Amino acid sequence: MKISVVIPSYKPKEYLQVCLKSLEVQTIEKALFEIILVLNGCKEPYYSEIQNYIQKSELNITLLQTDTPGVSNARNMALDRARGKYVTFLDDDDWISPSYLLELYELAESGYVPLSNIIAFKDKTNVELPYYITDVFNRYHNDCLEYNVLQIRSFMSVPYCKLIKKEIIGKRRFDTRFKNGEDSLFMFLISNEMAKFKFTSSNAIYYRRVRENSAVTQKKTLKERLMNNFHLCVAYSKIYWGGVRKYDFKFYLTRVLASIRNVFGKQSKKGY
Repeated sequence: MKISVVIPSYKPKEYLQVCLKSLEVQTIEKALFEIILVLNGCKEPYYSEIQNYIQKSELNITLLQTDTPGVSNARNMALDRARGKYVTFLDDDDWISPSYLLELYELAESGYVPLSNIIAFKDKTNVELPYYITDVFNRYHNDCLEYNVLQIRSFMSVPYCKLIKKEIIGKRRFDTRFKNGEDSLFMFLISNEMAKFKFTSSNAIYYRRVRENSAVTQKKTLKERLMNNFHLCVAYSKIYWGGVRKYDFKFYLTRVLASIRNVFGKQSKKGY
Protein backbone atom coordinates (compact mmCIF):
# COMPACT_ATOMS: atom_id res chain seq x y z
CA MET A 1 0.00 0.00 0.00
CA LYS A 2 1.44 3.35 -1.06
CA ILE A 3 -1.00 5.97 0.24
CA SER A 4 -3.40 6.15 3.18
CA VAL A 5 -6.10 8.81 2.83
CA VAL A 6 -7.38 9.86 6.27
CA ILE A 7 -10.94 11.25 6.41
CA PRO A 8 -12.55 12.24 9.74
CA SER A 9 -16.31 12.66 9.57
CA TYR A 10 -18.91 13.98 12.02
CA LYS A 11 -22.59 13.61 11.15
CA PRO A 12 -21.75 13.59 7.43
CA LYS A 13 -24.11 15.16 4.92
CA GLU A 14 -24.17 14.85 1.14
CA TYR A 15 -20.72 16.44 1.12
CA LEU A 16 -19.14 13.11 2.03
CA GLN A 17 -20.31 11.47 -1.19
CA VAL A 18 -18.78 14.32 -3.20
CA CYS A 19 -15.54 13.76 -1.31
CA LEU A 20 -15.52 9.99 -1.94
CA LYS A 21 -16.49 10.37 -5.59
CA SER A 22 -13.45 12.59 -6.10
CA LEU A 23 -11.36 9.65 -4.87
CA GLU A 24 -13.11 7.26 -7.26
CA VAL A 25 -11.88 9.23 -10.28
CA GLN A 26 -8.24 9.55 -9.23
CA THR A 27 -5.78 8.89 -12.04
CA ILE A 28 -3.55 6.82 -9.76
CA GLU A 29 -4.33 3.09 -9.59
CA LYS A 30 -6.93 2.30 -6.93
CA ALA A 31 -4.79 -0.56 -5.67
CA LEU A 32 -2.15 1.97 -4.58
CA PHE A 33 -4.27 3.80 -2.01
CA GLU A 34 -6.57 3.06 0.88
CA ILE A 35 -9.13 5.26 2.60
CA ILE A 36 -9.54 5.24 6.36
CA LEU A 37 -12.80 6.95 7.20
CA VAL A 38 -13.44 7.60 10.89
CA LEU A 39 -16.98 8.41 11.96
CA ASN A 40 -16.64 10.28 15.24
CA GLY A 41 -19.62 11.02 17.45
CA CYS A 42 -23.09 9.78 16.53
CA LYS A 43 -23.08 6.36 14.85
CA GLU A 44 -26.48 5.98 13.21
CA PRO A 45 -27.88 6.45 10.65
CA TYR A 46 -24.50 7.55 9.29
CA TYR A 47 -22.59 4.30 9.81
CA SER A 48 -25.15 2.22 7.91
CA GLU A 49 -25.34 4.75 5.09
CA ILE A 50 -21.57 4.72 4.66
CA GLN A 51 -21.51 0.92 4.77
CA ASN A 52 -24.04 0.83 1.95
CA TYR A 53 -21.83 3.16 -0.08
CA ILE A 54 -18.74 1.01 0.57
CA GLN A 55 -20.50 -2.13 -0.65
CA LYS A 56 -21.15 -0.49 -4.03
CA SER A 57 -17.76 1.19 -4.35
CA GLU A 58 -14.49 -0.06 -5.87
CA LEU A 59 -12.53 1.98 -3.34
CA ASN A 60 -10.57 0.31 -0.55
CA ILE A 61 -12.34 1.90 2.43
CA THR A 62 -11.88 1.02 6.08
CA LEU A 63 -14.71 2.45 8.19
CA LEU A 64 -14.05 3.09 11.88
CA GLN A 65 -16.40 4.56 14.47
CA THR A 66 -15.90 6.16 17.86
CA ASP A 67 -18.35 7.76 20.26
CA THR A 68 -15.67 10.25 21.20
CA PRO A 69 -16.11 13.43 19.13
CA GLY A 70 -13.24 15.53 17.84
CA VAL A 71 -11.37 15.65 14.54
CA SER A 72 -7.99 15.11 16.23
CA ASN A 73 -9.14 11.94 17.93
CA ALA A 74 -10.54 10.65 14.63
CA ARG A 75 -7.32 11.38 12.74
CA ASN A 76 -5.27 9.70 15.46
CA MET A 77 -7.40 6.56 15.19
CA ALA A 78 -6.86 6.54 11.43
CA LEU A 79 -3.09 7.00 11.78
CA ASP A 80 -2.99 3.98 14.08
CA ARG A 81 -4.56 1.90 11.28
CA ALA A 82 -2.81 3.43 8.28
CA ARG A 83 -0.81 0.95 6.18
CA GLY A 84 0.47 3.29 3.48
CA LYS A 85 4.01 4.45 2.94
CA TYR A 86 2.55 7.96 2.79
CA VAL A 87 -0.39 9.66 4.52
CA THR A 88 -2.61 12.47 3.29
CA PHE A 89 -5.50 14.15 5.08
CA LEU A 90 -8.87 15.03 3.54
CA ASP A 91 -11.87 16.59 5.31
CA ASP A 92 -15.25 15.03 4.55
CA ASP A 93 -16.75 18.24 3.12
CA ASP A 94 -13.81 18.90 0.78
CA TRP A 95 -12.71 17.14 -2.38
CA ILE A 96 -9.69 16.75 -4.68
CA SER A 97 -8.99 16.97 -8.41
CA PRO A 98 -8.38 13.75 -10.43
CA SER A 99 -4.59 14.10 -10.64
CA TYR A 100 -4.16 15.07 -6.98
CA LEU A 101 -2.87 11.79 -5.50
CA LEU A 102 -0.74 10.87 -8.51
CA GLU A 103 1.09 14.20 -8.65
CA LEU A 104 1.70 14.20 -4.90
CA TYR A 105 2.94 10.61 -5.04
CA GLU A 106 5.36 11.20 -7.91
CA LEU A 107 7.00 14.12 -6.10
CA ALA A 108 7.09 12.22 -2.80
CA GLU A 109 8.87 9.31 -4.47
CA SER A 110 11.47 11.80 -5.71
CA GLY A 111 12.33 12.65 -2.11
CA TYR A 112 10.22 15.78 -1.58
CA VAL A 113 7.32 16.68 0.67
CA PRO A 114 4.87 17.61 -2.11
CA LEU A 115 2.52 20.60 -1.81
CA SER A 116 -0.60 20.96 -3.96
CA ASN A 117 -2.73 23.80 -5.21
CA ILE A 118 -5.66 24.74 -2.99
CA ILE A 119 -8.88 26.56 -3.82
CA ALA A 120 -11.23 27.76 -1.08
CA PHE A 121 -14.84 28.40 -1.98
CA LYS A 122 -18.01 29.44 -0.23
CA ASP A 123 -20.46 26.65 0.41
CA LYS A 124 -23.63 26.56 -1.75
CA THR A 125 -22.50 29.46 -3.91
CA ASN A 126 -19.21 27.90 -5.13
CA VAL A 127 -17.75 31.40 -5.18
CA GLU A 128 -13.97 31.25 -4.88
CA LEU A 129 -12.64 32.98 -1.77
CA PRO A 130 -9.31 34.69 -1.12
CA TYR A 131 -7.02 32.30 0.72
CA TYR A 132 -3.49 33.00 1.92
CA ILE A 133 -2.21 29.50 1.09
CA THR A 134 -3.50 29.82 -2.47
CA ASP A 135 -1.59 33.09 -2.78
CA VAL A 136 1.65 31.33 -1.80
CA PHE A 137 1.06 28.52 -4.29
CA ASN A 138 0.32 30.96 -7.12
CA ARG A 139 3.43 32.95 -6.30
CA TYR A 140 5.92 30.08 -6.30
CA HIS A 141 4.70 26.91 -8.02
CA ASN A 142 5.93 27.85 -11.52
CA ASP A 143 9.51 28.16 -10.23
CA CYS A 144 9.89 24.36 -10.01
CA LEU A 145 12.36 24.96 -7.18
CA GLU A 146 13.02 23.23 -3.88
CA TYR A 147 11.88 25.07 -0.74
CA ASN A 148 12.52 24.75 3.00
CA VAL A 149 10.01 24.76 5.84
CA LEU A 150 10.35 28.47 6.60
CA GLN A 151 9.71 29.47 2.99
CA ILE A 152 6.48 27.45 2.73
CA ARG A 153 5.33 27.97 6.34
CA SER A 154 1.79 28.92 5.23
CA PHE A 155 1.25 25.33 4.10
CA MET A 156 2.33 24.10 7.53
CA SER A 157 -0.76 25.57 9.19
CA VAL A 158 -2.90 22.74 7.71
CA PRO A 159 -2.37 18.96 7.39
CA TYR A 160 -3.92 18.66 3.92
CA CYS A 161 -2.50 19.72 0.50
CA LYS A 162 0.48 17.44 1.00
CA LEU A 163 1.67 13.86 1.20
CA ILE A 164 3.63 12.93 4.33
CA LYS A 165 5.85 9.91 4.75
CA LYS A 166 4.37 7.73 7.48
CA GLU A 167 7.78 7.17 9.04
CA ILE A 168 8.06 10.95 9.53
CA ILE A 169 4.87 10.89 11.60
CA GLY A 170 5.84 7.75 13.48
CA LYS A 171 4.00 7.58 16.79
CA ARG A 172 3.39 11.33 16.97
CA ARG A 173 -0.25 12.34 16.97
CA PHE A 174 -2.62 15.35 17.00
CA ASP A 175 -3.03 16.96 20.42
CA THR A 176 -6.66 16.30 21.40
CA ARG A 177 -6.63 19.04 24.04
CA PHE A 178 -7.04 21.70 21.35
CA LYS A 179 -10.11 22.51 19.25
CA ASN A 180 -8.38 25.35 17.39
CA GLY A 181 -4.78 25.45 16.20
CA GLU A 182 -4.27 21.71 16.55
CA ASP A 183 -3.45 21.31 12.84
CA SER A 184 -0.62 23.84 12.93
CA LEU A 185 0.69 22.34 16.17
CA PHE A 186 0.79 18.85 14.65
CA MET A 187 2.58 20.09 11.54
CA PHE A 188 5.15 21.86 13.70
CA LEU A 189 5.62 18.69 15.74
CA ILE A 190 6.60 16.67 12.67
CA SER A 191 8.43 19.50 10.88
CA ASN A 192 11.82 18.41 12.24
CA GLU A 193 11.77 15.50 9.77
CA MET A 194 10.65 17.55 6.76
CA ALA A 195 13.51 19.15 4.84
CA LYS A 196 12.69 19.53 1.14
CA PHE A 197 9.37 20.76 -0.28
CA LYS A 198 8.23 21.08 -3.87
CA PHE A 199 5.00 22.20 -5.55
CA THR A 200 2.82 20.10 -7.85
CA SER A 201 1.34 21.55 -11.02
CA SER A 202 -1.74 23.74 -10.66
CA ASN A 203 -3.88 20.76 -11.77
CA ALA A 204 -3.48 18.95 -8.46
CA ILE A 205 -6.09 20.81 -6.43
CA TYR A 206 -7.48 20.50 -2.93
CA TYR A 207 -10.94 22.11 -2.88
CA ARG A 208 -11.69 23.53 0.57
CA ARG A 209 -15.33 24.17 1.36
CA VAL A 210 -15.94 27.10 3.75
CA ARG A 211 -19.20 26.56 5.61
CA GLU A 212 -21.03 28.80 8.06
CA ASN A 213 -21.16 27.46 11.61
CA SER A 214 -18.37 24.99 10.99
CA ALA A 215 -15.80 24.43 13.76
CA VAL A 216 -13.35 26.63 11.87
CA THR A 217 -15.67 29.57 11.24
CA GLN A 218 -17.46 29.67 14.61
CA LYS A 219 -16.67 32.80 16.58
CA LYS A 220 -14.85 32.40 19.88
CA THR A 221 -14.85 34.87 22.75
CA LEU A 222 -11.70 36.84 23.52
CA LYS A 223 -11.21 34.81 26.70
CA GLU A 224 -11.55 31.53 24.81
CA ARG A 225 -9.04 32.66 22.16
CA LEU A 226 -6.68 33.96 24.84
CA MET A 227 -6.64 30.71 26.81
CA ASN A 228 -6.45 28.48 23.73
CA ASN A 229 -3.57 30.37 22.16
CA PHE A 230 -1.68 30.77 25.41
CA HIS A 231 -1.68 26.99 25.79
CA LEU A 232 -0.71 26.63 22.12
CA CYS A 233 2.34 28.83 22.72
CA VAL A 234 3.27 26.65 25.69
CA ALA A 235 2.87 23.51 23.57
CA TYR A 236 5.01 24.92 20.74
CA SER A 237 7.67 25.90 23.27
CA LYS A 238 7.76 22.45 24.87
CA ILE A 239 8.23 20.85 21.46
CA TYR A 240 10.92 23.29 20.39
CA TRP A 241 12.96 23.33 23.58
CA GLY A 242 12.57 19.57 23.91
CA GLY A 243 14.39 19.13 20.61
CA VAL A 244 16.09 22.48 20.14
CA ARG A 245 18.69 21.16 17.71
CA LYS A 246 16.10 19.51 15.50
CA TYR A 247 13.62 22.36 14.95
CA ASP A 248 14.03 25.59 12.99
CA PHE A 249 14.04 28.50 15.46
CA LYS A 250 12.64 31.04 12.97
CA PHE A 251 9.82 28.65 12.09
CA TYR A 252 9.08 28.14 15.79
CA LEU A 253 8.98 31.91 16.26
CA THR A 254 6.45 32.32 13.41
CA ARG A 255 4.16 29.75 15.07
CA VAL A 256 4.22 31.59 18.39
CA LEU A 257 3.67 34.99 16.74
CA ALA A 258 0.76 33.58 14.72
CA SER A 259 -0.85 32.25 17.91
CA ILE A 260 -0.55 35.67 19.54
CA ARG A 261 -2.05 37.41 16.52
CA ASN A 262 -4.93 34.95 16.38
CA VAL A 263 -6.00 35.96 19.88
CA PHE A 264 -7.24 39.16 18.27
CA GLY A 265 -8.68 37.35 15.27
CA LYS A 266 -6.03 38.61 12.87
CA GLN A 267 -4.60 36.52 10.07
CA SER A 268 -1.28 37.63 8.66
CA LYS A 269 -1.36 38.39 4.93
CA LYS A 270 1.98 36.66 4.73
CA GLY A 271 0.41 33.48 6.05
CA TYR A 272 2.56 33.05 9.12
